[in-house]
Amino acid sequence: MRIDAHHHLWDLARRPQPWLTGAELDPIARTFELAELEPLLAEHGIDATVVVQSSSSLEETRELLATAAASGGRIAGVVGWADLTDPALGDVLASLTGPLVAIRHQVQDESDPWWLARAGVRRGLATVAAAGLAYDLLVTPRELPAALETAAALPELRFVLDHAAKPPVASGGWEPWGAQLRRLAALPNVSCKLSGLVTEADWGRWKPGDVLPYARHALDVFGPSRVLFGSDWPVCTLAATYGAVLALAEEAVGGLSAAERSAVFGGNASRVYALT
Repeated sequence: MRIDAHHHLWDLARRPQPWLTGAELDPIARTFELAELEPLLAEHGIDATVVVQSSSSLEETRELLATAAASGGRIAGVVGWADLTDPALGDVLASLTGPLVAIRHQVQDESDPWWLARAGVRRGLATVAAAGLAYDLLVTPRELPAALETAAALPELRFVLDHAAKPPVASGGWEPWGAQLRRLAALPNVSCKLSGLVTEADWGRWKPGDVLPYARHALDVFGPSRVLFGSDWPVCTLAATYGAVLALAEEAVGGLSAAERSAVFGGNASRVYALT
């Protein structure tokens, strides 16, 4: 199976997305539903997906779970949101029926770069692990030190790093991102998504040579058994089409064996997220 392990859906008539502000985001400041994504998945031979939360809302998580349940297996998993500091988090997670595979919070938006190290957050992450779920890390290089410390402190929890921690592609910068990513990859409970890199580049002028060094570094340090392809649709459309994002990922893994490419484009997502 070929799996897109990271995309979004939202209905602005039902729920606002507070982060969709500024003229540069106007092209995606509208509703995106599965029906619009379906032809792209069919065109590019994607069998199943993992849909990821985009707002800090339990209601949105329940809506995504309902969408997944009605998708005939097209959406194989949901990365939802829940309040990690809620003392009743275990009960909340148990109430979320459907193919919930992970929890995510927009850590990059927290003012405290060490938010992940807070005692209440750590307790919540332990609860996520006890529920058999994974946790998606949405961080930038600013939060990578806290992510490293947190993943090391919770070896029982499967962490999935979104967007390779958003390297500074547009500026061509490398450190401290490169070294931090290598240290995080040394932890066996952390995997990494090849996703979201085109929107870290110059949206209007990027070329594959700008992005590939960052993608290949992620592949090098995590290895092909812990890297997952994700389109980040529709956010990716700010800089590239779905097909262009997929082609870029395929170029990044071009030197791998057929079995390794199959793992990146499906097998790893199936294992890490325990997809059925």
